[in-house]
Amino acid sequence: MRANTVILKSPDEIDAMREAGRLSAKVLRILGEHAKPGVSTLELDELAEETIRSEGGIPAFKGYGGFPGSICASINDQIIHGIPSAKAILRDGDILSIDTGATVDGWVGDNAWTFPIGKVSDEKKKLLRVTEKCMWAGLDAARAGNHLGDIGHAIQSIAERAGFGVVRDYGGHGIGRDMHESPHIPNHGFRHWGLTLRVGMVLAIEPMINAGTHKFVTMPDGWLVCTKDGKPSAHFEKTVAITEDGPVVLTTEPDFKRPVSTESE
Repeated sequence: MRANTVILKSPDEIDAMREAGRLSAKVLRILGEHAKPGVSTLELDELAEETIRSEGGIPAFKGYGGFPGSICASINDQIIHGIPSAKAILRDGDILSIDTGATVDGWVGDNAWTFPIGKVSDEKKKLLRVTEKCMWAGLDAARAGNHLGDIGHAIQSIAERAGFGVVRDYGGHGIGRDMHESPHIPNHGFRHWGLTLRVGMVLAIEPMINAGTHKFVTMPDGWLVCTKDGKPSAHFEKTVAITEDGPVVLTTEPDFKRPVSTESE
C-alpha cells in the first residue's frame, strides 16, 4: 500500500470483513467476562489467542511490529499498548482497556473496550461512560460526504464538555487486509475539515480519553503509553464501514444492541 492511499472496499469485500469483525467482538466480550480481580492480563491474552484460533482466525496483534501479545491490556493510567504480563494482576477498582483483533480469510477486525474491575470510583464510571459516547458519536459521523474533522470534532466536543482530555498523537485508522491503512483518524478536529469520507471506506474509530491532561509519556519498553499526570484513561474502538445506507459497524456479534446514546453529560 502506498502511503496516504485510501483503499475503498466493495460491498462484497465489506461483507467478507464481517466474520473478522464478529470474531474480534466475540473475543472482546469473552475477555470482559473473565476480567475480574485476581486475574492476570497474561491469562486474558492466552484466552484471547485460544478463542481466536479455535474459530480458524489468527491473532491480528501477535507479532505485529514485534508486539508479543494477542491483546493490548492497559490498566488505569495506561492509555494503550500495555503488554500482557503474569505480574499485571487486576484489582478491585481498576479499569482495564483491552484492544484486540482477529484476521479471518485475510481480513482484519479491530476493536477495544474498557472494562470496570469490581467496584470502581465515580470518576472512572463517568470516564467510561463518556468515552463510549465519544466512540458512538465518532461512528455516527462516519458518513459519506462528511470529513475526517467531523469525526474528530464529534469525539472532542463530548470529551471536553465533560472536562476530560483527548489524546492527540494517537487515533483511529483505515483497516482492511492490513490492520493499519490510511487514513489516520484524529480524535480531535473541526467540522468540515480534512479528507472527504466516501462510500467503501472502512475505518477503526477509537477515542482515547484521559480523566486529566491529554498529555502522555511513553514507557521504556517502547510500547506502553501512560497519562502524564497519572490519572486514568479509557479506550473504546469499533470498526465501521461507510455505505450508501450510512455507517455499518462490523465488529459486533449478531445479537449486539447499542447500549448508550451520544447525548452529552
